[in-house]
Amino acid sequence: MNETSKSLNFIEQIIEEDLEKGYAKSDLRFRFPPEPNGYLHIGHASSICLNFGLGLRYQAPVNLRFDDTNPAKEEQEFVDAIKKDVSWLGFDWNTERYASDYFQQLYDWAVQLIKNDKAYVDSQTSEEMAVQKGTPTQPGFNSPYRNRTVSENLALFEEMKNGVHEEGSHVLRAKIDMAHTNMLMRDPIMYRVLHRAHHRTNTDWCIYPMYDWTHGESDYIEQVSHSLCTLEFLPHRELYDWFLDQVYDPTKLRPKQREFARRNLSHTVVSKRKLAQLVAEKVVTGWDDPRMPTISGMRRRGYTPESIRNFADTIGIAKRDNLIDVSLLEFHVREDLNKTTPRVMGVLDPLKVVITNYPEGKEEWLEAENSPEDESLGFRELPFSRELYIEKEDFKEEANKKFFRLKLGGEVRLKNAYIIKAESCTKDTNGNIVEVQCTYDPKSKSGSGTEESLRKVKGTLHWVSTSHAVQAEIRLYDRLFTHESPDTQKDKDFMEFINPNSLEVITGFVEPSLKEAQIGERFQFQRMGYFCVDKDSSDKNLVFNKTVGLRDSWAKIQQKSE
Repeated sequence: MNETSKSLNFIEQIIEEDLEKGYAKSDLRFRFPPEPNGYLHIGHASSICLNFGLGLRYQAPVNLRFDDTNPAKEEQEFVDAIKKDVSWLGFDWNTERYASDYFQQLYDWAVQLIKNDKAYVDSQTSEEMAVQKGTPTQPGFNSPYRNRTVSENLALFEEMKNGVHEEGSHVLRAKIDMAHTNMLMRDPIMYRVLHRAHHRTNTDWCIYPMYDWTHGESDYIEQVSHSLCTLEFLPHRELYDWFLDQVYDPTKLRPKQREFARRNLSHTVVSKRKLAQLVAEKVVTGWDDPRMPTISGMRRRGYTPESIRNFADTIGIAKRDNLIDVSLLEFHVREDLNKTTPRVMGVLDPLKVVITNYPEGKEEWLEAENSPEDESLGFRELPFSRELYIEKEDFKEEANKKFFRLKLGGEVRLKNAYIIKAESCTKDTNGNIVEVQCTYDPKSKSGSGTEESLRKVKGTLHWVSTSHAVQAEIRLYDRLFTHESPDTQKDKDFMEFINPNSLEVITGFVEPSLKEAQIGERFQFQRMGYFCVDKDSSDKNLVFNKTVGLRDSWAKIQQKSE
């Protein structure tokens, strides 16, 4: 094996082997097949990056195909959200497809299976079918309806399609083997009766195909070469191939299903059913709540598409499920935002500072660079005045030598401004410090080139001028769950691990340059973290979501593991 093949993931190796065995590169086609019954999450992002990444690598088309076979749970809202998420991640699909595009073809094929005595209408209840299907260690037994005549099955199936029968009264099953070691091969259901309006076909159909029947045949219709699924579909591969056997034309390309491991993210859940429960029970504000692991939630929180793609690339493709620490995702978010976001100043827990020797009524505008990482972002002007806000935690009356922020008798530099010295402080009746009186060195202005401006002091603080500050609502987010793997704990419901402190809403003050900030814009609040303007923001109420802190906590985790 050469060095190039060693660097390929196992899916790419499969494709390369197929090309060596005679596949033409022009035969390669991939697809991303979401169900429109919820919003996409971080697990889907890995699948999106895999399929579209293969498309880019091999210059092959990638279809976006919606597996819309369950009108009871599917909505156009979810279709629109999925398309927006895939585009936002930076990918373009070749064609937009729907399983519902193929309802007639799937029905026609099902009729042919009945004619070939490969399918029959079963009239048992779901409870009766569960019993006769057996167990993993015990074979099942045949349905009493398994030997219906072809003509009887055809008539019943057409009645099902025409809405003659009630939901649950009949199903169409494939006739395979009730003693098969793979329970999925024990006469699986192909169609069920559903009297529900479909978001695309409305009430045209009263029967809807099951996933296993639909998926492989849709791949075949679209001539998808490699159908990539998560590991839980490995037992389904045998059924995928059996269904293809019934319709396969040797002159056409035959799809092959291959499986990769699901990547679970710590301190959250990625089951759409459980995410829907969080929304329904109002634990979160919606599918795009910034605490949700949905792509729309991460976008609203301020994550970048580049950071999510880099995360997916880092965790790679594997054959075994595992739990990825959310800190790795945050590392990639932080790394990307550090390169791209302008630096600004915002005070989240304000303490008033009065510079007693600064003239009352005076203000000056100081020059501040927008990013040390990107000179093209230029400079902005900051207003400076006699009264300022600093962070409450940045001042102590008394502190040891390791405290490099402001303390009585001590000096710090105000970022882009002057060196100040704390002279005294004022307390309220409860003993809380409400104001600090300072003096400043007029010759210590940053960038002025004076000897005083070059004087070294150990602490540098961010600040905002009180008379120019813009009040803002700040939403601080923590892990949604207190346990790293909330949905794998025996005898405990995942909802028991909800973090009651996953959201804290505070009022802060930001510099006036942010007054015109637009929804979705991202900034680094110096010394505080990365923040994004939330969609709830308005001219009268500026709202910021905290995206991620400045500290690289992932590095510590890596050191521990090593």
